[in-house]
Amino acid sequence: MDHQGDQDQVPSAPSTPVTPGTPGAPLFGGFRPDKGGNASRKSLLKSFKCFSVEDWGAMEDGTVLPKVSCALSPPPVSLARRVGAEFIGTLLLIFAGTATAIVNQKTGGSETLVGLAASNGLAVMIVILSTGHISGAHLNPAITIAFAALRHFPWKFVPVYIGAQVVASLCASFLLKWIFHPIMSGGVTVPSGSHGQAFALEFLITFFLMFVVTGVATDTRAVGELAGIAVGATVMLNILVAGETSGGSMNPVRTLGPAVAANNYEAIWVYLTAPILGALCGAGAYSAVKLPVENGDNHDKPALTRSIRR
Repeated sequence: MDHQGDQDQVPSAPSTPVTPGTPGAPLFGGFRPDKGGNASRKSLLKSFKCFSVEDWGAMEDGTVLPKVSCALSPPPVSLARRVGAEFIGTLLLIFAGTATAIVNQKTGGSETLVGLAASNGLAVMIVILSTGHISGAHLNPAITIAFAALRHFPWKFVPVYIGAQVVASLCASFLLKWIFHPIMSGGVTVPSGSHGQAFALEFLITFFLMFVVTGVATDTRAVGELAGIAVGATVMLNILVAGETSGGSMNPVRTLGPAVAANNYEAIWVYLTAPILGALCGAGAYSAVKLPVENGDNHDKPALTRSIRR
């Protein structure tokens, strides 16, 4: 019987450029099982790539063994899966952050600023760790635009990602409006001081956030596996600093969805412009101070590697 058909490889969907850690690259590797034993083994071998060989050193018995560092390339992820994961991740983030603010208003401030900061930070961390390997877990149009500007994300996918983020924000906000009606105003981020003060704070805290995100997501020397913790902690810190004054949005869709649901558009221009400008500057700042690539081979290595020594 002819088994030639079993070995044919199904063309994979075009994959966007990935970066280590998140957003933009898998946090954890994995394999997609293929039907047919021969095809599965062949695709597995093709994904197994070695990128360095060096001497291990003398062993106790005097022999010298080679050390081979190899990587298992992650399987391609379709755009539909990426957008679906981005939608669900943004939905969870907006739902958790906005719901905490609404409950805080309903209970007379029982959540406190620390609780609000912790809720948003934990939501970001959870989403990055659970969906970062699928979509990159941008969750924020400002981050998506900044990554595209630095050529870490294709511009052609930017409208699709931002569309998913906006729709997820609206869905989460109207769901909360239905659950907690008529108490919804607590979830809207509005400045308690002047608009200029709110703009400055939103710009700065988004600058700091994007600086951290760019470091853990684009630099192969950063600990990408801890990206969720680093980014979540940064979000929590930023809200502790700016939450009382500007609401600590850092995200246009964090403000847009609740504003539409509550019909409250006070100073919305601040939250639609300052985070985007801050993210662009933060990403550019990290790129400016980033350590130079040694031997020019840092970007030739797979975005996520599992070191196998034998």
